[in-house]
Amino acid sequence: MPTINVTQLSKRYPVAIKASGLGGTLRHFLRRQYRMVEAVQSVSFCIEPGEMVGFLGPNGAGKTTTLKMLTGLIHPSAGTVRVGDHIPFQRRADFLQDITLVMGQKQQLLWDLPALDSLRINGAIYGLSDKELHYRVEELADMLAIKEQLTQPVRKLSLGERMKAEMMAALLHRPKVLFLDEPTLGLDVNAQVAVREFLRDYNRRYQATILLTSHYMADITALCRRVLLIYQGQLIYDGSLEGLLDRFAPYREVTVELATSCDAATFSRYGEIESLEGCTARLIVRREDLTQTVSRLLSDLDVRDLTVSDPPVEEVIGRVFTAGSAEL
Repeated sequence: MPTINVTQLSKRYPVAIKASGLGGTLRHFLRRQYRMVEAVQSVSFCIEPGEMVGFLGPNGAGKTTTLKMLTGLIHPSAGTVRVGDHIPFQRRADFLQDITLVMGQKQQLLWDLPALDSLRINGAIYGLSDKELHYRVEELADMLAIKEQLTQPVRKLSLGERMKAEMMAALLHRPKVLFLDEPTLGLDVNAQVAVREFLRDYNRRYQATILLTSHYMADITALCRRVLLIYQGQLIYDGSLEGLLDRFAPYREVTVELATSCDAATFSRYGEIESLEGCTARLIVRREDLTQTVSRLLSDLDVRDLTVSDPPVEEVIGRVFTAGSAEL
């Protein structure tokens, strides 16, 4: 049985239309008009127990709206969704005990109190005994390497330390399903790595099911074998990262270093120039032309080094979103 089962999920919002000027303001007040915004359109997918799945899309694609429907914060306009044995928007106590939602731009810790005080409040909300609360705080603090900072006021913590404390508060009740919306937003590289390692350890230790959105592709490539790609409210891809490259990147990257520098006109005969610095050029070459292009480069130019690789995942996804649905 899938942990998350989504079928034809949709969400429409009415948005008021207002013209500029005094006349527009009066008409808006007396006879308001609306247009419907299709935030999510007929999205379907399943996630199995213990899976870590990346949820990707540009700003405004419908990622956060989908997460809010999965956690019961908003009611879907159409379709069905089940998380475990629960219908999310019913917001039953046992459902809330099983899930958590972490949003990188939101906080639940009390600003002027030590994080430990907020954790005690959360422990009381979830009915944890003092002994169990102490054990879980110690366990999570060790996993996140934040034990010493828990007695400091939250406002005095660094952003990375605060995010770790927020993660502790969200996972204190040991949820089975984690919905993570940009959990590494604004963190430096070291803090991002620490959060990723923690999530990998938590998933392995408790077999938690995790749905993760992030604009940092390093989060996705480090944690998720499977990705969902949403664009303009529609799910356009559900599969592996490797499959994403095969479907949306019909080209390879060729990095060539010459014995002497050449101008852009020289390299443009072999493919699209991605970058050119001195003697080294990075070219985009279609897969079907790769063998012929490499042969021509080696034959025509004084090549010192040449490598062929798949383009970075973030670049592939960026091209998909830039091109729009016409190429999907």
